[in-house]
Amino acid sequence: METTLRTPDNSSVVVGVDGSEPARAAALWAAAEAVRRDRPLHIVYGGDTDGRALYVSAQTIERIRVAGRELLDDTAKAVTAEYPGLSVTTEFSRTDAVTTLHRTGGAHGTVVVGSRGLGGFGSLVLGSVGLGIAAVARSPVIVVRGTDGAEERGIVIAAVRDEHDLVCARYAAREAELRKASLRLLHVWNVLESVGSVVTMLDGVDEIAGGHEEALWALTGVIHDEFPDLAVQSDAEKSASVAGALVAASHQADLLVMGGRRAPTPLGLGRNLGRVTHGVLHHARCPVLLIPRSGNGSGGRSGGRS
Repeated sequence: METTLRTPDNSSVVVGVDGSEPARAAALWAAAEAVRRDRPLHIVYGGDTDGRALYVSAQTIERIRVAGRELLDDTAKAVTAEYPGLSVTTEFSRTDAVTTLHRTGGAHGTVVVGSRGLGGFGSLVLGSVGLGIAAVARSPVIVVRGTDGAEERGIVIAAVRDEHDLVCARYAAREAELRKASLRLLHVWNVLESVGSVVTMLDGVDEIAGGHEEALWALTGVIHDEFPDLAVQSDAEKSASVAGALVAASHQADLLVMGGRRAPTPLGLGRNLGRVTHGVLHHARCPVLLIPRSGNGSGGRSGGRS
């Protein structure tokens, strides 16, 4: 096992740790994912010693380094004990967790984080680091949720809308194949957003529903053709809350795959995750795999407005 490696395989599964139980669970989940994909696992700790150097003592910086490297070694030992054939590397980074994971994930790796962390130094807290890396990552991000005592259900769900979500659907199909699971293509649309006023446009709801279903069936046909041996189910649902419907569906899944649009911030400073993505990442009952995307229009929607 190699430590302090700074150039992991660009198709590695990269997991961030901080000493919390959710981060440790995420590391073990990431290891299983790496085994499924036949890829190496890279474990990182963002110590942010460069950022702290101006206002903490040299002794404190050294304690952070020692504690971080001990955590990396302990996590690597736990992972290799569970998966002895897995290639594992570790890295202590002097930058913060979001910067470290963004850099290490690169353009082709998959970044895995826990659902929440310790808080304070090196923390991985959903809503800060977890949401931060999901908003800026150029590579897929998995937030590990709902795995405590959960039995495998043999279902991968892809939150999709139309042909613009084909990449997301393909990614979910490959994940389903790796798990020997079935794939459920789920399109949830918000009737209030679609018709604007239910009172004045109620007669058009059936026509709108038909349009949504037609787009879903076209996407399903492509997946059937490309993955002929995969069991695929397609469902179109209308709901007052797209995020709520996806969270409810996640109770019956091993993995929820979605493509989240990055919407510009009100001041135009960078981009934020859309409200559906944000809600799902906070409340899903299974791990969520987020396929990064940017831009406006239909290409930026997944399972409804993201």
